[in-house]
Amino acid sequence: MKDLLSSLKSGNWRALLACFLYFDTGFTVWVMFGPLAPFIQKDIHMSPAELGLLVAVPVLGAAILRVTLGNLYQACDGRKVALMGIALSAIPAVVLLLMPGAPSYTLLLVLGVLLGVGGASFAVALPMAGSNYPPKVQGLVLGLAAAGNIGAVLDGFLFPGLANNIGWAHATGAALPLLGIAALAVCFWARDLGQKSGSVPKALRAFFITLAGLIALVLAVHEGVFGAGKTGVLLLPLMGALLAIAVLPRHYRGVLAEGDTWVVMLVYSITFGGFVGMSSYVTTLLVSLYQVPKLEAGVIMSLLALTGAMVRPIGGLIADRISGVRALVLLLAAISLCDFAFAAWMPPFAAGIALLALTYVCFGLGNGATFQLVPRRWQGRTGLMSGIVGAAGGIGGFYLPVIMGIAKESTGSYQMGFATFGALAAVAFGLVVAHRTRWLEWALPQEALMAQPATVQVVKAVPAVEVQAGN
Repeated sequence: MKDLLSSLKSGNWRALLACFLYFDTGFTVWVMFGPLAPFIQKDIHMSPAELGLLVAVPVLGAAILRVTLGNLYQACDGRKVALMGIALSAIPAVVLLLMPGAPSYTLLLVLGVLLGVGGASFAVALPMAGSNYPPKVQGLVLGLAAAGNIGAVLDGFLFPGLANNIGWAHATGAALPLLGIAALAVCFWARDLGQKSGSVPKALRAFFITLAGLIALVLAVHEGVFGAGKTGVLLLPLMGALLAIAVLPRHYRGVLAEGDTWVVMLVYSITFGGFVGMSSYVTTLLVSLYQVPKLEAGVIMSLLALTGAMVRPIGGLIADRISGVRALVLLLAAISLCDFAFAAWMPPFAAGIALLALTYVCFGLGNGATFQLVPRRWQGRTGLMSGIVGAAGGIGGFYLPVIMGIAKESTGSYQMGFATFGALAAVAFGLVVAHRTRWLEWALPQEALMAQPATVQVVKAVPAVEVQAGN
């Protein structure tokens, strides 16, 4: 506890709190379609695959927008970017509050993209929080800032109860006071001490081109422009990612030529993608698989999300001590085993909840461990990499509910869905093991490096020279 307080005092704790609140409320808005999905389905007829797409679109929106929002953060003061993001993510709740009747499925898809702006706050909140603290506590600080994903806990407790009493559309209005609190915290407490480069007008234009282009892509997929059925849905993340990459400055695209970037992206698509994707879908899963009443399913979803969110800072703290590499080797193996166990067993209710809880713990610890690596490997480009790696996490979160919905609709069971994600986690485990020795040269904590031969320390210095000193 003393070490924790000492770490927090080594920087600006008010700025850290503001970043936490910004991400927390953004996360609340981002995944609110998840616990509301059973209520929405009563008003708007949807197949399981369409329902999976509806709750996945906000996740995809955040994934793609994180890239260009991270690029905008790299050029502009983080507080201004955060306030713009808060305003955009409030639009869906305002629209649904003012509508006289039930909205169309098409309109909900458009609003889902805007909800994704809330989740894209990740690309701003984390580097802005980290800029207020020294490198030695980045794992803990980024873990605390990212514990804002505790916002998913509010979703499960808040929205189903309100939807039951005043209707799901009006229930979304509960997000507006929370966004107001976050805006005040950012105005008065947030500070951005990160290095800036690039053109603000160009970065702003790139963000809004991506936002408009993503809305157009989602509507085109819904209309079957890219193929009927599942084809267009499965291609949607790829098309969105290509759009975001196309509008990035050319010199920033260089990180995509590095093998380490793709491995870390895959890892985060498993850990964070698993967390947010399951948080979006677990209410539907519990209602469908175990016939849990909608309100109780929302509470269980909140408790699972709370479990994953609370352990994220612990994952960062552990990674500060032993390195994120060693932590991820163990956690990815555990996630893979949990997914395969669920697929092979399809356990009864009590065992299923226990297995889901264990998986959420691994998700949370893995999220913290992954982002301990980012500021060490990509010094001076943490904002951009937070966006790119965060985008990969969001894409993983998009595919989880979509694949689960497709598996249920095609086979009548969720087994193939769990087996698919178990296999992906196993691949990520193998890649981290393969890179383990080289990654430890730059990922180990400073204290451990001091005890190693000088030749290892010289090798560690190479990535820092490569990406410029900073942050």
